[in-house]
Amino acid sequence: MRRAGSRAAAQQGAVLLETDGAATEALLGSSNPGAREREVLFGNVAHYRYRLRVGPGVHDVITVHRVVKETGPWWPARASRAVFMVHGDGWGFEAAFLSSVGSAFVPPQQSLAAYLAQEGVDVWGIDLRWAGVPADTLDFRFMKAWTLDTHAADVGVGLGFAKLMRLSGGNLLGSMHLLGWSRGAVVSYAYLNREARLPRVLRQVDGFIPMDMAVRFSPQDAQQREWACERYAALSQARTAGQLEGGLLGPAPGIMLQAIGMFAAQAPSAPSPLVQDDIFGPGTGRPSNRKLAIVAAGATSVLFAPMQPIVPAYHLLGSTPDAFGLPERLTFTQEGYLFEFGQRAAPFQSINEVVETEAWACGVSAAAFGDRLHDVKVPVLYVGAAGGVGRYGEYSVSLLGSRDVTVHIARTLPESARALDYGHADLFLAEDARTRVWKPMLQWIRAH
Repeated sequence: MRRAGSRAAAQQGAVLLETDGAATEALLGSSNPGAREREVLFGNVAHYRYRLRVGPGVHDVITVHRVVKETGPWWPARASRAVFMVHGDGWGFEAAFLSSVGSAFVPPQQSLAAYLAQEGVDVWGIDLRWAGVPADTLDFRFMKAWTLDTHAADVGVGLGFAKLMRLSGGNLLGSMHLLGWSRGAVVSYAYLNREARLPRVLRQVDGFIPMDMAVRFSPQDAQQREWACERYAALSQARTAGQLEGGLLGPAPGIMLQAIGMFAAQAPSAPSPLVQDDIFGPGTGRPSNRKLAIVAAGATSVLFAPMQPIVPAYHLLGSTPDAFGLPERLTFTQEGYLFEFGQRAAPFQSINEVVETEAWACGVSAAAFGDRLHDVKVPVLYVGAAGGVGRYGEYSVSLLGSRDVTVHIARTLPESARALDYGHADLFLAEDARTRVWKPMLQWIRAH
C-alpha cells in the first residue's frame, strides 16, 4: 500500500509538470535533477544529496539536502511537517545544520537537522552556489552575476524540487516552512518577497523561521542603520575596484576560518602564525592558536575591523573574559567543536549578496527586495540569540503582513551583558541548544 500510494502521487506530479507550464516554471525554474547520494546518519535517519544545475556555467549548481526518517533505503517516511533550511555566510548546509555528523565531540544526533528529522520532521535545505566553489579557484568572474535575487531564485528551485519529491512520496498534505539563518534569512526574505507576487496557488511557503538576522533596523536603532551604510560604502568600493568574491571578513573568508580552526585543533598552545603581536591591544602579545580561535568566536566583531559589526558586541559563541576583557573560554559550546566548525567553512563567497544586504539595511535599495513583504502573511517564528543579532531582528519581522508572529530569544543575561550571552552560532552548536532552541522550534513547527 505504501508504494502504490507513492506511485499514484508521482503520477499526479507528472501530470502537473506536463499540463501546467506556469506551475512547472514556478516550481522548478531551470533546474535539472542530477546526481543523488544517500548516507545513513544513525538509526533510521538518512541524509540525501541532490545536485541541481541552475544555469549554464560550471559553477551554476546548487545542492539540495534532505534529512529524513526512512521506512527502507531510499523510502522516506511520510511526514506532515517539512522545513527547508537556508544557510548563511561561511558555512553550507551540512556545516551549519548537520555539524554533529562526523564530529569527534558530540553524538550524531546533536545538530538541528538531525534532531528535527529524528522527531519526524522532513528536513530539506540548500547549498547556495558559492558553497560548492573549490578551494583552488582563482578566477571569480563567474560570480559577477550572482546576486541576492539569484540566490532567492535558487531557493525557489530547491523548494519546488522538495515539493515534488514530497508529492512523489505520498505527502499530499502538510506544511513546508522556510528557515533562514543569518544571511540565509536575508535570502529567505528576498525569496518571500518574490513569492508574494505569485498567485496563492503557486506559493510554496507555509511558515517562516528567520534566525538571528535583520534586513532593516527600527527608527530607534538608527546607529545600526548608519553602520550598515558604512559597510555598504566600503564593500561597494571594493566591488567597484574589481572584487567579485569575499564579504565582511575580506577575500576568501572561508580559507581564513579554516586556517584558524586547523591551527587551533593541531597546535592549540603554539603562537598563531596568522596574526601579529599585540593584535588584540598593547601588552596582549602574540595570541596562541587556541586564543585566536576563542577570540574570533567570542568577540567576532574584531574580525570586521575597521568596519562596524551588524549590531553591538556581535559574536558567534558566548564566552567568559580574561584579565584583558578578551574571551578566555566558551560558555555554551565545546572548544573542539568550534575548531571543527571553523575547518568546515566554504572557501569562498560571492560578494554581491553581501553588498546588497547592506544596501537593504541602509535603506538604499529597500524597495528592490522588500516592496511586497507586507503581502507575506504566513505564520512567523523569529529565533534570535541575545549575543548575536538578537532583539535587533524583531523589527524586520514587523515588515511582514503576518499576524501570527512568535518571538523566541535565547537569552541567559540582561541585554546590557550581551557581549557574553548566547551567540549567533550557539543556536546550533551549544550543548543546551536542544532544549533552549530546537525543542521550542519543533513545538512551533508541529503547531503550524
